[in-house]
Amino acid sequence: MSHSPTSSAVLPAVDDDSFRIGLQLVERHGEGTKPRQFEMAGLQWQLLPQVFAPTHTESTALFTEWLPFPVGGTFLEVGCGAGVTAVMAALRGCSRVTAVDINPTAVQNTALNAARHGVADRMQVLCSDLYGAVAAGEKFDLVFWNSNVIFAPEDFVYTRQVQHAIFDRGYATHHRYLREGLGRLTSAGRMLLGFNSLGDADRLNELVAASGARITERRRAIRHAGGVPVTFQLLEVTDGSGGGKAA
Repeated sequence: MSHSPTSSAVLPAVDDDSFRIGLQLVERHGEGTKPRQFEMAGLQWQLLPQVFAPTHTESTALFTEWLPFPVGGTFLEVGCGAGVTAVMAALRGCSRVTAVDINPTAVQNTALNAARHGVADRMQVLCSDLYGAVAAGEKFDLVFWNSNVIFAPEDFVYTRQVQHAIFDRGYATHHRYLREGLGRLTSAGRMLLGFNSLGDADRLNELVAASGARITERRRAIRHAGGVPVTFQLLEVTDGSGGGKAA
């Protein structure tokens, strides 16, 4: 279901149990609890251990369907996981796709799926903490991150790779995504964020305001994650000085 774009579009958290739901999602990724292969977007995908499984939440399928992939253009996906969105971007006409993830096993997984679907020649897959390994000055027609929306306190310790796909300690990664992302866009480029109601809307809005950006909802739908109904949103980040784009 599509909605007209609005400012201050981020929804409040669904309840106070987001962290608990995040822990449950981590446990679902234990050995023997997820498939080694899965189907999505009409294709078969390989899934390696300790990589976020798109089958446990509908976010990957939903955002991949919604994204306005720039045909003939360039696409950067932050947090590529198993590589579904990045590979589909190449299959749907992007001339060059860069996919990054902080989890080295996810990088391997994305490369495997790129080769499996015949788009490895159009993809660069990097182990990177956000934009860290992306070439300085490289810009993209579309930048996207299906974010690890669940806020974790400052003393949270990541003990499993998959936790990076679920929790953001102190919302530091959201801060950097907003602060640095607009500078990674071409003149007509767009920056999108996949968010949902398990996230900390107040913190995100504070970060948006502090960065001088503006955030606009482009799409919204209720699906499930961690066994509970969740509102997923595709948000667009633009320059708050008036550089916003029409839907």
